[in-house]
Amino acid sequence: MVTTQPAPWHRFAVLVALMLAAFTFNTAENLPIGLLELISDDLRVSLSAVGYLVTGYGVTVAVASLPLAHAARTVPRRHVLTALLAALVVSSLVAALATSYWLLFGTRLLTALAQALFWAVMGPVAVGLFAPEIRGRVVGALSVAGSLALVLGVPAGTWLGRQSAWPVPLAVLAGLGLVSLVTIATLLPTSRPDEGHAAYGTDPEARRFRTVLAATTLSATGAFAGYTYIVKFLGDVSGFTPSTVSALLMVFGVACLAGVTITGALLDRFPHAALTTAVATQAVGMLGLYATGPDQVATVVFLVLMGGALGPVFMAAQNEMLRCAPGRTDMALAANSGSYNAGIAAGAALGGLLLPLADVRGTFLAGGLLSVGGCAVLLGERLFPAARTAAPAA
Repeated sequence: MVTTQPAPWHRFAVLVALMLAAFTFNTAENLPIGLLELISDDLRVSLSAVGYLVTGYGVTVAVASLPLAHAARTVPRRHVLTALLAALVVSSLVAALATSYWLLFGTRLLTALAQALFWAVMGPVAVGLFAPEIRGRVVGALSVAGSLALVLGVPAGTWLGRQSAWPVPLAVLAGLGLVSLVTIATLLPTSRPDEGHAAYGTDPEARRFRTVLAATTLSATGAFAGYTYIVKFLGDVSGFTPSTVSALLMVFGVACLAGVTITGALLDRFPHAALTTAVATQAVGMLGLYATGPDQVATVVFLVLMGGALGPVFMAAQNEMLRCAPGRTDMALAANSGSYNAGIAAGAALGGLLLPLADVRGTFLAGGLLSVGGCAVLLGERLFPAARTAAPAA
């Protein structure tokens, strides 16, 4: 069965809507970090309880990604995306009106469930709208939009919440989600999920699929073992003032955005090397921070390296899933997203366990070594190609 492609401007509009949705979901996930004290004071709960809004969100995405992708595997993607964006709009509006902690927590779980499935179906939909030759650039565009949440979305939402009240930026997110919803519901064709060139991997390979999953999990665990405590590291180890730490966090976000922009432009030409390079750069950045933490100049250099690698790791892994998926790409992307979010939760927990046993520098040593492990997994698969096993694309 041949799928009718929408008009060129329709395809571009749908891609922009998906980028806006990615930006909105990522902002919604991380916004409580910036509004921590405001929510704590207004709802009369502890700062750690507000922190659980982020932890619970990540765990939900990790656990729900694959089951939800499996449950929705036969539903047309226009219907799925419309429902997910409707859930984002409703949950954001209810969160903005929440007067109790548990109602806010419940809305966060609904948003997380929607995001868990969104990341699984977004990639194949977006890539399927364009020629296979520019697949990497499409993935790069989506990743840039997601990264903008940390550089623009969370800082802007934090500023808006402090100027007015913490529910206001949540209401704005509902408005952004509504724009994406209307665009996709209007312009995205209704077609079967298994249609189109992006529904299945272009080069199905079971071993590569397992390798990428393992490397993704190791690198995410390593990154967030240290990044979760980056503020404490920059203050206690490097001796930066609180105002300088805030500026350095912005530098970190800009480096992340630059990393996904540059890597996205190279994904189509160097799909294998992009992931290995990103994980290796992350390892160098984290180990460099551990080794030279008291040196402020060196700290900034290695912080930029780590930031420049953090976004590209996930983006390059998603691109590899579209290539080597042994079955449907949406299932492979769900597995990758679940593994990455499991790594985030595991890394934060590992860092918390290490803090009493070693100073905060130890979390970056552990994170760097885990990143080295992820790099070794990728290089090992390349060094022993004879052991590869092809998988059917069904």
